[in-house]
Parts: sequence; structure tokens; C-alpha cells
Amino acid sequence: MRKRWFSLAAVGAVLAATLVPATPAMAAPTFKVPFPCNQSWSGQTRSDHSPAYAIDFNRTDDLGDPVVASAPGTVDRVTDLGGTSYGKYVRIDHGNGYTTYYAHLSGFNVSVGQTVGYGRVIGYVGSTGGSTGPHLHYEQRLNGNDVQVRFNGALALYWGTKTYTSDNGCSGANTGEGTVNTTSGVSLTVRSGPGTGYSAVGSVADGAKVTIYCQTSGTTVTGTYGTSSIWDRIGSGRYISDAYVYTGYDGYIPGVPRC
Repeated sequence: MRKRWFSLAAVGAVLAATLVPATPAMAAPTFKVPFPCNQSWSGQTRSDHSPAYAIDFNRTDDLGDPVVASAPGTVDRVTDLGGTSYGKYVRIDHGNGYTTYYAHLSGFNVSVGQTVGYGRVIGYVGSTGGSTGPHLHYEQRLNGNDVQVRFNGALALYWGTKTYTSDNGCSGANTGEGTVNTTSGVSLTVRSGPGTGYSAVGSVADGAKVTIYCQTSGTTVTGTYGTSSIWDRIGSGRYISDAYVYTGYDGYIPGVPRC
């Protein structure tokens, strides 16, 4: 093998090139599962998906279930493509070239230009566009190119189906507030689940302010604010009827996740 000789100048040039630090890549956001805290969803990846690294999320009776922002950012697209492609979809710009897509939604809960954080409800699971059944089509992109999805820095399963449990919004940043009003001055019974058939686990005084961590449907109750099937979770295993709680909203509180 013939030896190759380098001049001192050439060696100096090589060393200089070696010692110049490379421009660091911008760090990705900490993406989380795009559903409310503690919910478990089946996520499927497949090599013939378009784009290939997208995940389709499903669970039983998921039509209309809330979809939440997987990382803080700014909503830069709220679009309805009708009966083709993504159908109704939302795109969030997370900065540094990172975006996320949420497609086949049944409806929107945000508008363009709106700033969102973890756990913020942006829309609802649907089957719009080129979908053959209710599910969420989810993507992470960098500079417009789809990339393999990561949650909390861990790579999603490629290829196959895996159950993902969300810790999105578990810090309580997306809670609601309400004031108990029984009109009679008596305390409101707290149940272990969303219904009058669940056991009583305590009570909340009339006029007390409560933090609402999530809302769900249950037994229909007629109370101070009409007839409602909505129940508010005010703690672990602690539910009260929304019919006796003043929240400022007629129905579900925007931004508060469904249990």
C-alpha cells in the first residue's frame, strides 16, 4: 500500500476542521400521548401508512372523545378537507421546525393563532376525510417531514400495535372550577363514581369552591342548574353531580378533559 504524505499546512487544515464544533441540532419538544391524563389508547403503526410514521389511535366507543395537544405550541392550521384525505384536522407549531397533526376529527375546539399547552382539548375523535371508522391519525413532523413518533422521549412501536397510557395534563394545569349550590344549605353528597348508584364517600358544603379535574357522563340528575348527566371528578374516586355546581358553562367546561 502506497504511503500518503501530508504537508504541515494540510495537517493544520485537517485539525482545524476537526476542532470546529458542529452546530447543535435543536431539541425536540417533550411530546406526550394526545389524550387526557390516565387514558389508555391502542396505537397502531404500519409500513403502508401514509405517511409511514403516523400512528392511528383507537379505543372502544371513541367517537367524540377529546383530543389534546401533545406539547405546547401555537395552532397554525384548523382545516376541513371535506370527504378526502385528513378531513377535519388541526396542526400545531411547536417551534424549531416541529409540528404535530391531528386528523379525521369530528369537530374543533381551537382556532388559528391560539396558544395551547399540555392537555388542552383541541378537537374530538371522528371519522372525517378518507377514514373508514372513528380514530385519531397523529403525526410528528420536523421541517415538514414526518419523523418517528416519540412520547416522553421514548420511541413508539414500529411496526405493530401497542397500548399507550397518557400522562398528558396530569399536573392539573387543565382543570376547571365550580361552586356548589344546593339552594337548601345542605351539603352535596360525594360519590365514588359518576352516578347515584355509587357509594357515598363524603360530602361538600353548600357554597364550597371545588377544583374539577375532569368530567364524564353518568346518572341523570335534576338539581339547581337543571337536568344533567354530567359528573365532575373533584379528587381520586370523588364525583359530584354537575347539576349542583355553578361553572359558568351550560354543559361540559371547555378545556377540561373527559374522564
